[in-house]
Amino acid sequence: ADDVEIAIENTGFMDEFFSEIEETRQNIEKIAENVEGAKKLYSIILSAPIPEQKTKDDLEQLTAEIKKIANSVRNKLKSMERSIEQDEVQSSADLRIRKSQHSVLSRKFVDVMTKYNEAQVDFRERSKGRIQRQLEITGKNTTDEELEEMLESGNPSIFTSGIMDSQISKQALSEIEGRHKDIVQLESSIKELHDMFVDIAMLVENQGGVLDNIELNMMHTVDHVEKARDETKKALVYKKKAHKVSPQAPICAQPPPCWERTNGSQRYYDFHGSKPPEYFFEHLGQ
Repeated sequence: ADDVEIAIENTGFMDEFFSEIEETRQNIEKIAENVEGAKKLYSIILSAPIPEQKTKDDLEQLTAEIKKIANSVRNKLKSMERSIEQDEVQSSADLRIRKSQHSVLSRKFVDVMTKYNEAQVDFRERSKGRIQRQLEITGKNTTDEELEEMLESGNPSIFTSGIMDSQISKQALSEIEGRHKDIVQLESSIKELHDMFVDIAMLVENQGGVLDNIELNMMHTVDHVEKARDETKKALVYKKKAHKVSPQAPICAQPPPCWERTNGSQRYYDFHGSKPPEYFFEHLGQ
């Protein structure tokens, strides 16, 4: 067992820091709850030929709330990062605690935003599949590339202009136009959140090996952090027991499916797949 001495310095500042950490943690949990809510609404919208407007309004409101809270979390994490960088010359217990807390929250934020992005992309693909099936009902067979062309153009009439004037075709046309509108709105949200994700993913990536053991360190320090807040300006010495833990896989912040410009048009590209994360970071801003 090792004796670890934690000197409690600048208690007022650390109290404020812990309050910010707790607020940020709660905001990340709120995002996670909203993501689950959005996934349920995605399923409802996909299961109905003509989704109710209230369901779409609820989804729009939830999407706006996720964006608002995510922006707040992103700004808070970056503010913490700047503060930590300014105090980098110090080697105090306070600084180590701040780094640990910040790193864990950054990781959790990336994880929850990745899940949200995956849910959005899944909704887009399934909506596109519904459009393709409705086109088939009207006698229009389209390839995946042709559907992407329609979505990028923002003009569904490319494939709907010649649809026969029958009751079945009218219903199919209505669904096609509705799904197309849903996808256009979704893509705007995906692009906005992708920019935010890149910002935080780069932050996590730059932390390097610090993240590999960060959660283990947090298990040992979190209880002592609470005691430190009560033991104002005192040194707290405690016994840290050695635990044998299976090695964790290295943490690497891979971006979610995102946008790649090709000949002036925007396309989805899955960087989880055939391209390594290094490709993604090398091509930022192009």
